[in-house]
Amino acid sequence: MKSFLVAGDRSGSGKTSVTLALSALLSTDRAVQTFKVGMDYIDPSYLTGVTGRPCRNLDGYVMSPDEVRAVYAHGCRGADVAVVEGVRGLFEGAEALTDLGSTAAIAKQLDLPVILVVNARSITRSAAAIVKGFLAFDPDVDIRGVILNNITGTRHREKAVRAIEHYCGIPVVGVIPRTEEMELAMRHLGLVPYREGQEHGEFLSRIETVKRMIADHVDLDALLALAREGEPPAEESSVYAAVEPDVRIGVALDEAFNFYYADLFDVLASCGAETVPFSPVHDPLPEADGYILGGGYPELFGAELEANTAMREGLREVSRNGVPIYAECGGLIYLTDRMVLAPGFAGSGETYELAGVFKGTTRMPARRMLGYVVGTSAAKSPVGEAAFRGHEFHYSSVDLAPETRFAYRLSRGSGIRDGFDGAVRDRTIGSYTHLHPVTSRGMLAHFVDCCRG
Repeated sequence: MKSFLVAGDRSGSGKTSVTLALSALLSTDRAVQTFKVGMDYIDPSYLTGVTGRPCRNLDGYVMSPDEVRAVYAHGCRGADVAVVEGVRGLFEGAEALTDLGSTAAIAKQLDLPVILVVNARSITRSAAAIVKGFLAFDPDVDIRGVILNNITGTRHREKAVRAIEHYCGIPVVGVIPRTEEMELAMRHLGLVPYREGQEHGEFLSRIETVKRMIADHVDLDALLALAREGEPPAEESSVYAAVEPDVRIGVALDEAFNFYYADLFDVLASCGAETVPFSPVHDPLPEADGYILGGGYPELFGAELEANTAMREGLREVSRNGVPIYAECGGLIYLTDRMVLAPGFAGSGETYELAGVFKGTTRMPARRMLGYVVGTSAAKSPVGEAAFRGHEFHYSSVDLAPETRFAYRLSRGSGIRDGFDGAVRDRTIGSYTHLHPVTSRGMLAHFVDCCRG
C-alpha cells in the first residue's frame, strides 16, 4: 500500500482541490482510502464521493495517538493507496508551542511523507524560503515534495521551481496555473456536502474540471514515487469489533441531516446496534428503540421540515414516552419549538414550527462559534458520566426555557448557555457539541444501553 499526506502552507493553499483530484484520479484503477485531519464533515463527504470508500477523520486534539492509529488502520483495510488531507497550514494546531491537533502531528504519528501545497501567487524565490522554513521548523516531519499553486506564466513557474529544488533539495511534482475556471469550480464546492443517492450533476462537473487541471499539471508518477510503501497497518483495536445486534436505532439521514463521521456506524455496530436510516424531511418516524439526529442544514429545509407533521409529532411522542434520543447541533435545532430566520439568511425572515421536544426557539444567524470543546457529562444522562473532547460549529443561538436541565459542563467551548450544553428532557439529549464516535465510544455505548430499556 502506498500512503502520503497532502498539507498546505496555509488555509487557502489549494490542498483541498489537490487532494480531491488526486484521490479521484488514483481511484480510476486503485482502491483509494482517504482521511481528513480535523473535525470536519464537508471535505470528507467529497472525498467519499470521488473514491466510493468512506473518508475517515483523524484529529490529534480530540483523539489519543492510539485512537488515531486505530481509525487509520481500520480505514486502510483493502486499500491500495491511503491519502490524507491536512487541515489549515501544516503546523496549525490547538496551541502555539506544541503541534497538538495539527496536521504535522498526524504525519508524525502515522509516519506519513508530506506533499506540501504552496500558494505561490506573486512569489518566486520567496517560495523557496517558505519551503525551507517548513523543512527546518520540525525535521521530524518528512516533507518530500512540493506542489505549487496559482502560477501565472512560464517565467513564474521556472523561477519558483528552480529556487525550491536548488535551495531545498526536494522536487516540485506539480505546478498548477491560476485560472478562473479552477477558482470557480472550488468556490462552489465548499458549503453543501456530497450525499450518495442525490443528483450530483453539478458536483461531478466541477470535480471533472479540477481533475482535468490536476492531471495536466501534477506528475502523478513522481508523486507516487515519493509515497511511503508497505503493508497496510494491522488492526489492533477492538473498537470496531461488530457484535450481533439486539437493538434498533433510527439515524436521521437526508438533505437536512447528514453530518456524521463514518466511524459512527461501525461503533454503533460494535455496541450491538442496528442502524435504520430515516428522513425527517420525507418519512414518517420508523419504529426503533432509540434515535440519533446529527447535524446538517435544517435552516435550508424549514418549510419541508414543518410540513412533515407526522415526523414532528412522532418525535415529540416517543421522547415523552422515554425513548432515548441523541441530537447534535442541527438535530438540537430541530428538537426546539421553532426556528426563526432573519431576512436574507437562508430565506426571507420566516418562522418554522419544529418538533417541540425542547421548549425554546432557535434563531439564525447568531455569533459564529467554531472550535474545540472540552467537558464532562453527568451520570444521570442518556450518555452517562464521562470526560469528552469534541467540536462546535454553528451560526445559531438556541434559547431554551429557564428550567432546562443540562448534562454537559464545558471547560472549553460555548455550548447552549454559558458553558452548559447537552440539554436533557426525559431521555432526550441535544447539544451543540459534536462528538467523535471513536473517542466517545463509552458515551455511545451508554446511549445504546439506554435504548435497550
